[in-house]
Amino acid sequence: MSDTSPAAQAVQDEIHRRMPGEEKLKLAMDMSDMARNFALTRLRTEHPDWTDWELKRELLRYAFGAEPWPLPLR
Repeated sequence: MSDTSPAAQAVQDEIHRRMPGEEKLKLAMDMSDMARNFALTRLRTEHPDWTDWELKRELLRYAFGAEPWPLPLR
């Protein structure tokens, strides 16, 4: 499911096809940073009393799953 029209998707696909590999990598890294910042902003809003360590720990939990963590990381 997508909110992008087929015509717009075709234009976007063509732009990506023409991008050099390093530009695609930079775009992916920028998008990853943006998603991480959005998640951290949400966590800060939901848990204003949490320390930076607690926020980053929870972000890692979101990224890698909620399995029990080794004791030094709890």
